[in-house]
Amino acid sequence: MNDGDIMLLEKVNNTEDLKKLKIKEKKQLAQEIREYIIDVVSKNGGHLASNLGVVELTLALESVFDVEKDKIVWDVGHQCYTHKILNGRKEKLKTLRQLNGISGFPKTNESNTDCFNTGHSSTSISAAMGLAKARDLNNDNYSVVAVIGDGALTGGMALEALNHVGYTKTKLIIILNDNEMSISQNSSGMNKLLTKLRSKKKYRKSNEYGKRVINSIPLIGKETVKIVGKGKKAIKQLILPGMYFEEIGINYLGPVDGHNISDLESILKRAKNFEEPVLIHVKTIKGKGYAPAENNPTKFHGIGKFDKATGETLSKSSTNYSKVFGNKLVEMAKDNVRIVGITAAMKDGVGLTEFAKQYPDRFFDVGIAEQHAITFAAGLAQNGMIPFVSIYSSFYQRAYDQVIHDVCTQNLPVIMCVDRAGIVGNDGETHQGVYDIAFFKNVPNLTIMAPKNYKELEQMMEYAVKLESPVVIRYPRGEESKTIIRQNKKISLGKVEIIREGTDISIIAIGNKVANAIEISDRLKKKNISCEIINVRFIKPLDTKEIIKSINKTKNVITIEDGTIIGGLGSTIKETIVDNELNDIKIKCFAYPDKFITHGTNKELESKYKVDNETIIKTIVKMKKS
Repeated sequence: MNDGDIMLLEKVNNTEDLKKLKIKEKKQLAQEIREYIIDVVSKNGGHLASNLGVVELTLALESVFDVEKDKIVWDVGHQCYTHKILNGRKEKLKTLRQLNGISGFPKTNESNTDCFNTGHSSTSISAAMGLAKARDLNNDNYSVVAVIGDGALTGGMALEALNHVGYTKTKLIIILNDNEMSISQNSSGMNKLLTKLRSKKKYRKSNEYGKRVINSIPLIGKETVKIVGKGKKAIKQLILPGMYFEEIGINYLGPVDGHNISDLESILKRAKNFEEPVLIHVKTIKGKGYAPAENNPTKFHGIGKFDKATGETLSKSSTNYSKVFGNKLVEMAKDNVRIVGITAAMKDGVGLTEFAKQYPDRFFDVGIAEQHAITFAAGLAQNGMIPFVSIYSSFYQRAYDQVIHDVCTQNLPVIMCVDRAGIVGNDGETHQGVYDIAFFKNVPNLTIMAPKNYKELEQMMEYAVKLESPVVIRYPRGEESKTIIRQNKKISLGKVEIIREGTDISIIAIGNKVANAIEISDRLKKKNISCEIINVRFIKPLDTKEIIKSINKTKNVITIEDGTIIGGLGSTIKETIVDNELNDIKIKCFAYPDKFITHGTNKELESKYKVDNETIIKTIVKMKKS
């Protein structure tokens, strides 16, 4: 923008203002919105590349549809920043992902223009189908639109929904935002199908060629074309038999340039008049308009604070749990040809990039298909392989049945690495990994471990291979604690590690919370309170013998974990106390409450939910006095 240019973004406060603009002005507005989003995300962190890719698409959608009445469901939802800017949250975007600020995802409690909360992939078509059916049952009249990416279309739930939509012929518009990416580069059968459709020029050529070929058939050629039908749809079905969408009953329009507002508005208006389901294939560029994000959309998919002039992140670390996991798996795979690596469209995020380079035949990115990933791993294990499946904690929720039914009932050696376990901070309630202990704990045949530091993660990976049975290893996002824990005793099944011996209170902690226990112990030592610190290591099986010994000695117990208060470590220790009829025991459990945990930094959330060191220290002092 030049200094003398009129800033349209200052004048556009809602979609009614947007609708008054000419196409040329909307193009200018798109550029201003991009600059604003880049500025905010560079300061707050967030999902940049996906949002830059849908600026024009959002402007076109909200120019054609009435967001106060019509329903637009954004799949995953991390690409909703432009929508929020246009619907009353332009200034609030500066509080993006901050404690008490606005979410990086659609939230019905923020605005009535956010018609459905999203956060996980492949849900939009199902939700939109429900909204559309309710509309029909209520005899209402408005449009329902689902915006879904090509990466999300690899998810089984999306395909189930497409099948239902096509069968029922429900009036619904599906926008396929095709940028050839999920978090990482897409590689799937669906991607191959879309590749055939991405070039309008190629389609037109094949269309005309097909007509000529069929017409040239002696005696029956022209009649065949007539019988099949004169319309574009019929020719398309002849020439492109893989036209999945129309074959299952969904009209197909496109592809259309997702950065041409005029073309987008035209095709959206056309789709609006359909009385049947229609899919519009929109081709976009992830990271559009910002060279660093265009060149490296994976890095800028979800990013922390960065220098917007260079694209370089401001907070850099040499390593983290994901990298340690990936590097160790590469090392282990050298000596064990049975080891394979599996992930669900997050190769870079979980640290498997180098493994994929070193062992391409033993690496499998299955797309956004967590259920398939687990049962696929079970099949590999049944036939002699040792699969390491690395998926984020909140996404393991989607494969719970497969863990139980396909892995654990058969006692197969699938090693499930739960990345981003515990609080992940600014992504908020749909991404916090606080439930995995609770939902895994009750599954038979499953061993559950959590490392206190990098070295212990490596030890647990080695030990998991030796077990030859189902294993969960959960570890947090980011770096190990700056509280150095040099002690790393040998791993033994179900055995705790006594970090420090004490007489006044037993602090029982798991995973990265062992570091908190040490920090708390150091401060309490100055108050003449002696703490025994137990690194549980195994939530299942639990070392009840050593834990009971410690509890009987101190009579005061504190548990610290990064999971939920219901069904976690604290619940397990309470059960142990009751089951073994231990008397005169004081216990206080520190974990996240039975609520969905909002967004904010980890420290802010620990303080908000009273699981921070200060609160724990005050509680221990009070327990000791009473």
